[in-house]
Amino acid sequence: MARPATALRGHILESALRLFAANGFRGTSLQDIASDAGCSKASLLYHFANKDALLVELLTPTAEEITALLARLEALEGPELVEAAVTGYVDTALRFRRQMRLLFAEIERASDEEVLGVPDLSEGLLQSLTGRSPDPRARVAAWMAIGAVFITSAGNDDVPHEVLRTELILGMRRLLQHTPA
Repeated sequence: MARPATALRGHILESALRLFAANGFRGTSLQDIASDAGCSKASLLYHFANKDALLVELLTPTAEEITALLARLEALEGPELVEAAVTGYVDTALRFRRQMRLLFAEIERASDEEVLGVPDLSEGLLQSLTGRSPDPRARVAAWMAIGAVFITSAGNDDVPHEVLRTELILGMRRLLQHTPA
């Protein structure tokens, strides 16, 4: 029995995410994805024009989540802003761990996709984590914190979620020299 188109699309996305995370973007062919999803390559191409389209679709929910986080942070200032940015970024990174792994491996390709807005999102997150400070030391610390969470969330599958969340938040606070109110 044939699957409904929307179900097939979801299976294709799940297969692509799993295979990209395991084998890399370049190491995964459209045929690999189609076979894993249980469809023909032609069916896959009916839903997605190419692998780049799959990459964008897989990373869009993460970009949307960061965009929503930045919108919530706009009204905040000082320590409240930094704390909300820390916890919001960690929670997003952990919610989208496989996407973070994919983004980590394909950051250059993803940064070129204007629809994802990676450079603007990165700058917005940086500004929030510094409490909107222009101090270059604060910016360096924020970049280090962003990178540490990015890399750590992309790996460490063997660490329990709550332990990982707690340690990432504590580590970011230390890097940013931030003490929550």
